[in-house]
Order: sequence, then structure tokens, then C-alpha cells
Amino acid sequence: MRPILAFDTSAAHCAAALYWPSGARPAQAHSEAMAKGQAERLLPMLQELLAAQGLVWGDLAAIAVGIGPGNFTGIRIAVALARGLSLSLGIPAIGVTGFDARAHDAKLSTDYWVTIAAPRGQVYAQRSGQAAALYDAAPLDAPVLPIETLPPQGLAMAIAQVAAGRLGTDNPRPAPFYLRPADAAPSSEAPLVILP
Repeated sequence: MRPILAFDTSAAHCAAALYWPSGARPAQAHSEAMAKGQAERLLPMLQELLAAQGLVWGDLAAIAVGIGPGNFTGIRIAVALARGLSLSLGIPAIGVTGFDARAHDAKLSTDYWVTIAAPRGQVYAQRSGQAAALYDAAPLDAPVLPIETLPPQGLAMAIAQVAAGRLGTDNPRPAPFYLRPADAAPSSEAPLVILP
């Protein structure tokens, strides 16, 4: 089976992974820490990852992308690229939440929380089988999968692995998964008047 290319820019990183569901080749992953600049770095990073394996875009079976929660701009960058690549290559794009990626390989009971660091010391959390929400502190009424469970390149690899399990099923187009309102507010100034 052809490889899946996965990437994530939901936090202060740019991370990518190539994963062969058949195990035909060893999986490859790469990440770079960056507070900003993901829009300029993501596509070259993906091209470098493909070239290092002697692959071109047409060799891919699917695109997998981290859809959040996390940094608003980073999520939009990754989701937009995934949708564009999917359309141009004629292959599926599969969105994977940070919760699904982090819980993918966890050896936990059937009732647990997955947590992701959020701004201002808050925590994004999702209890198994329930809706995710934003909390002031990590809930403690069930086992908690620690926030630092996956480094960025491990997160990209987990996104690829979750997506591999969804290949061949009906997947909606990737869309940002936000759990809090944006920090930016609309301008309070009156809009410009366009003269005839």
C-alpha cells in the first residue's frame, strides 16, 4: 500500500510523518520547533520528507492532518494545505483531532481523559466517548493521559496511524476543531465607505 503523509501545526511546531500502513518501509518523521513561520516552512518540509524517501506527491495514498485543538493560525494553515493537496492530487484528506492522536496508542482503561495544553494555563480535555471542552485545570475523576505524552513528530506519526485506520471509510473534509473563541476581535472602527 502507498504511504500516508501526515502533518500538524497546531502548536509551536511544524511536524510531518510518512507512514506505510502495509509496513513496506519504515515510517519517517520530522519536526521543527517554531512559534511562527509554519506557513512558509510546512510545504518545503513535506517536499524534503518525500524527496528523502525518493517519493513524489503522486506516490501518496492519502493526506492526514491534525485539526486541533490548538493554535488558530497553525490549524488553519495545515487544514488549508491538506484540503488543497487532496483536491490537486485526487486523494483523500483525513482530519484527526489531537485527542484521537494522543489516545491512539495509549494503554488505558476504557474510561480516561486526554488532555492538551491550552493558552493561559488552561487545558483542553476530552473524556473517552464524550465531547471535548476547555477547562481551567485537568479533570481528575478518571485516569488522565498526560499532556506531554507525544513529542511533535510522534504526534504527526500518530495522526498518520489514526488516518490509516480510517482509509476506505467516509471521511468528511478536514475542518478546524476549535474549543475556544479566537483571541482576535473584529475591528471596532466603522467600515470604509466605498464611493461610486
